[in-house]
Amino acid sequence: METLVQIEQIFPSLTWRIRHEAMYPDMPLDSVKLKDDFDGVHFGLYANHKLTGVVSLFSQGDVYQFRKLAVLPEAQKLGYGTKLMEYILDYCKIQNATELWCNARVNAKEFYFKFGFSETEDTFYKDGFDFVVMELAF
Repeated sequence: METLVQIEQIFPSLTWRIRHEAMYPDMPLDSVKLKDDFDGVHFGLYANHKLTGVVSLFSQGDVYQFRKLAVLPEAQKLGYGTKLMEYILDYCKIQNATELWCNARVNAKEFYFKFGFSETEDTFYKDGFDFVVMELAF
């Protein structure tokens, strides 16, 4: 049976459990809450009506940053991250964004290359992971 996949805008607090389980399961739940969560736009991917993936989008003028792209561990490698990325790329185009950027985990940068993102010189280490800033111009 084919999985029904829907993406819709969700309330910020709905992202926290998914972020926690997918990204930082060994840290306290509060560690995945962003101080500006209530200033962003958040999208949830529902697989057969179960919230399975999330991504958060923040803008400063026409420059957008996505943060905390997360898919539940048991649902990774099924294309849900790709669906969320395609969704926010379309959303940014509709909003007339000029740029979309993110702090990518270095071990995930190949994923972002598929969407046309390029690596910048900016790298840092946080919470046990190496990150690189990646960007895409529209």
